[in-house]
Order: sequence, then structure tokens, then C-alpha cells
Amino acid sequence: MIAIINATLVMRDHLIEDAVLFIEDGKVAGFGEMRYTEIPADCEKLDAEGAFVGPGFVDIHTHAGDNCFFTDDPVRAAVHHLKHGTTTVLPALYYSMDTAGYVKAIGDLREAMKKPECKNIGGFYMEGPYLNPKFGCDRDKNPWKGPVDAANYGPVIEAGWDLARVWCLAPERENILEFVEAVRAKNPNAVFTVAHSEASPQDIEALMPYGLKIGTHHTNATGDRVKYPEVRGVCVDETVNYNRDIYAELICDSRGIHVDPYMLRLVRKIKGDDRIILISDAYVGDGPIPPGYEGVFAGSKLTLDIACHNMMKHTGASIVDVFRFAAYNPAQAIGMRDRGEIAVGKRADLVLVDYRMNVQKVIFKGEVQQ
Repeated sequence: MIAIINATLVMRDHLIEDAVLFIEDGKVAGFGEMRYTEIPADCEKLDAEGAFVGPGFVDIHTHAGDNCFFTDDPVRAAVHHLKHGTTTVLPALYYSMDTAGYVKAIGDLREAMKKPECKNIGGFYMEGPYLNPKFGCDRDKNPWKGPVDAANYGPVIEAGWDLARVWCLAPERENILEFVEAVRAKNPNAVFTVAHSEASPQDIEALMPYGLKIGTHHTNATGDRVKYPEVRGVCVDETVNYNRDIYAELICDSRGIHVDPYMLRLVRKIKGDDRIILISDAYVGDGPIPPGYEGVFAGSKLTLDIACHNMMKHTGASIVDVFRFAAYNPAQAIGMRDRGEIAVGKRADLVLVDYRMNVQKVIFKGEVQQ
């Protein structure tokens, strides 16, 4: 048994100061204030030295790590995220792949997951195939502009149904329900998102009974419906904000480029702290982008520790809040209920940070990572 001592535990809705946390067989075995908790003499002790100890981050949407795509070097990308406290990561596979490309990428990642260095890969995030071709980077290379066709999507579902935890789609695509039902036939617990879309509220809400429960990178690549030049209509952002059961993914960069800080505060006020998911959406890219954000920018270079710090800075969120946004909420949204919080019996995926969310140590299934 391991005892983490002199810790400030970050619980789901409060802190426990001067605390001890016990780990046994890779799981949380108990915790409490040190002055009221007996520590067995034979415990291996890890002194947190006053650091905050929270659940490991769960990044459900990222393409890369260390400026390297998961599809090019999954070991390098996975190790990078783990060093930054992300103990569960879902590599995102983008719609620029054709059927054969998706099948190969899924197979390659499935093999990579067998490597110890990729132990934090928990499945895939399918950013496609059927998104709105008007939105997103590499839109000119979208091979999925044609009709929804089982001959094209069938092999993709067959290749990844068991590990594809999230499927993104544009609800306005004609016959999209055919694709949704094909996914659910293989995996009734599949989660869907509204992504790269200009769908109406009715289009989106029609798919909620089938498992649509996330808004992909909320306020990014979400169409603008305009009834008249002077009047804004309602579209994806408004529907995600309005529906209590839909989580909002947020890319929280330091300058508020993806989501303006005022919008972050507004979304938080509307959605509530139990329906926000921080994502990195990390991508590979070089060269300057600001001042005017020329062209189309793709993803970020974030990791979730940095996203948490930015969220605290932009919205005044507490350290308890951002651990909820980056660990508990995403785990709940995709059905990984064995992690994402400090609770007896949950996986001992933990991260030690200071008050600015700088990572000091990472623990994966009870083992301290080097």
C-alpha cells in the first residue's frame, strides 16, 4: 500500500487539506485528514509537500502531442500527454481520411495501445466521417462530401466500433440517421457529438435519443444561421447552450483565440460546471498565426494542465472546478466511470500540481511515472 501524505486533495466539489490518500492494487483505497487517519507502519510513503492532488486528466479530443500526430508517432504523443497529467487520452481521427485511411489509422493505434508507453490511450475520438464539408481545416480534402453510404462507412465502423468511444457528425447531413443506427447496432453505448455543423435545433435534438450528448469544440466550426441581415437566428451554439443534457467542449487557449474569455464565462454561466469539458484539440502546425488569425487555424498546442490554468485565468474558476472540467466531466460523458475523481475503488490515476496547475508528479494506476 502507498500513502500520499501532506496533500491537498481535490475532490469533486471541495478540498481536503493536510490529507493522506491510500493506494492499493492500482486503486484509491481510502483518504482523509492526516490528523484523524492512522497510517500503517508498513506503508510506502510519498510526500506531496502540500501539493494539490487531483484526478488524472481525461482528454477526449486531441490529435497530437509534442507537435506530433498520434497517427505518426503514438508513443511520442501519448508520453507527452502523460507527462502533462493526462492519464486517459482519446486520439482524434479526422475526416480528411478516406475509408482505407480510417481503417489503417484505427489498426495502427490498436497495435500502439499494446505498448506500455501508450497505456494512457483509452480509445479513439472519431472526428468524422460525416461532418459538414463547409467547416474545418483540410476541407478541400474531405472525401466524405457524397451521400451517406454503408459501402464507405461500414468498414470504418467494423474496424473501430469497440474502441471508438465518440463519433462526431453533422446532424443536417442527409440520411445521417442511417449511419447513427449502424454505429449503435455494433455499440449501443456509442456517444455522438454535433460537430463541424450548421444544423438547426430540430436536427440536433432529433439525435439526442440516439446518444448525441456533446458539442464538439463549442463555438468553433459551428454555423451561423441568419434569418435577416439584422437578425441572428439559432444554430449549433444556441442548441448546445439550451439543452441541459449536452456537454460543451471548450478549447481554452491563453489568448482566448478559440473561445473568447467573455464567451467562456457566458458558457459556464449557462451550462453549469457539470456540463463543461476542457479539451486540448492539439494539432501539428508551425509558424505564426495571430495577429488577425489569418486563414483557418486548426486545433491548438495545448495540454490539459495548461488549459486548466487558462480557464482559471479567464473565468475565475477554482482548482476544484477545473479538475471537474478536465477529469470528472469528460469521464462521465464517455462512460468511463472508473476514473475522473478521487473516490474509493476508482482508478488511482492522479496528478500532483501547484496552485497554477504546474504538474509535479503523475501517478497512473497507482504507479508514479518518471
